[in-house]
Amino acid sequence: MRDQRDYYTAIAFQPRKRKNLTNETVYNLQTYLCRTGHAKLNETVLIHGASGGVGIAAVQIAKSLGLRVIGTASTEKGLQAVIDQGADLVFNHKKEGYINDIVNAVTDNEGIDIVIEMLANVNLNYDMQMLKSRVGRVIVVGNRGTIEINPRLLMSKETSVHGVSLSSSSLDEYEMINSYLQKGLTDGHFKPLLSQLYSLEEAAQAHKDVILNSGTCGRLSLII
Repeated sequence: MRDQRDYYTAIAFQPRKRKNLTNETVYNLQTYLCRTGHAKLNETVLIHGASGGVGIAAVQIAKSLGLRVIGTASTEKGLQAVIDQGADLVFNHKKEGYINDIVNAVTDNEGIDIVIEMLANVNLNYDMQMLKSRVGRVIVVGNRGTIEINPRLLMSKETSVHGVSLSSSSLDEYEMINSYLQKGLTDGHFKPLLSQLYSLEEAAQAHKDVILNSGTCGRLSLII
């Protein structure tokens, strides 16, 4: 069963209000980074799948918080999109050995402070290996199956893994998210990257494309 993140499609208001793109799942990332991840200025965050709709938002939010951002993608177009959003480093997660490349790129090989994980059933063991001792934490945003992990990877470094869900947010948090979203759009910190637009009549096709898509670059969006 696929997680709720995969089924959210943004809504783009036409003709002059396209910036009013809305999707609380995406911009709840600010809550995940600050409340759950306790992000601090100048920390390093790794964002897996940074070229998708959620990933692009994560890059923009992390940069607005003063974090050093490392992103991954699987296509040249996706890699360039992540760079364009301000990521400090990008890596192709289809390339063999990319995990070692990330570790080697981190200052003094100390490890990653925060990992925003979109596909935990594939990457979680790798994430735990990359975490910085005593402070590293993984924030699981997306998952599509099961995975066997080695708890000693957490024990030896005294690190942690946190799961998050949009449905657990309180009304006050929803209001905060909306205020944060509107201010970010107004100030220009958040600029949703629209990959493909669909009419309401094409909604079913949009959901199929979300489910079957790979190598995502930006958001698949409905026009109303």
